[in-house]
Amino acid sequence: MNERTLPPVTQLGMASLALIVAGGIYLASYLPRQVPLTPAIILLGASALLLVVNLLLLGRVGNFAWGRFVAVGKWALLAYTITAGLIEFAFLRDGMSGAPLLVLTLSIIVYAVHVPVLIAFTVARYD
Repeated sequence: MNERTLPPVTQLGMASLALIVAGGIYLASYLPRQVPLTPAIILLGASALLLVVNLLLLGRVGNFAWGRFVAVGKWALLAYTITAGLIEFAFLRDGMSGAPLLVLTLSIIVYAVHVPVLIAFTVARYD
């Protein structure tokens, strides 16, 4: 079977999500006490950097099923935006505020973008 060469979208996405999960676990381990944010910010930055690299590499792929990617990605993005909103609501309802809330919110945004990219890529690569 002659398969074209694609960037490591899935591998970078999973690494990014692992960093987000590690940052979330780190933050949660300190709550409700004061949280040292430096490790969580480093993990968030590394995860966001992987997201950007992943999107740039994916954007450079020629002859890709972009129509299918968008069709699947928009619905996955809608679903993950809803779940991200529910997670954010839980944090707000729990009384979280300030810098820890900001770091968690940005982490949720990375999660809510990267998972739909992975879903859409997985479908489009086999179209």
